[in-house]
Amino acid sequence: MLKVKDTLRATVNLGFDGRVYKQYHGPDAATRFANEVRILRHLEARGCSFVPKLLEADPAKLQIVTTNCGSRVDHLDAERRAELFAELETFGVRHDDPDIRNVTYRQTDGRFCLIDFEFAVILPGSV
Repeated sequence: MLKVKDTLRATVNLGFDGRVYKQYHGPDAATRFANEVRILRHLEARGCSFVPKLLEADPAKLQIVTTNCGSRVDHLDAERRAELFAELETFGVRHDDPDIRNVTYRQTDGRFCLIDFEFAVILPGSV
């Protein structure tokens, strides 16, 4: 596995099988884990195709396994980034961390995608 992120809140590894393994730790790890699972399930149920698909969720390990949404993006103009996060809201979710570090590019279809939903919220009336 290739470690792609190791912070106080989470460790993210990219498996040789193409899956992404994210383990939560630090303050409120269980809450952040549960929230990301809930958000990803909500987005999948609404057919959102530019976020990772949740493949596994292990509450005992505080770990999720998702599909890979491409490579991190180094440059994206503010207008395009705002459009991308606004598009997410049409699926009933506000990301709440609209930073470039949460944008990836999926070469297979030329699509910008969003990742890292531990602080996202489901908008009122979207449940």
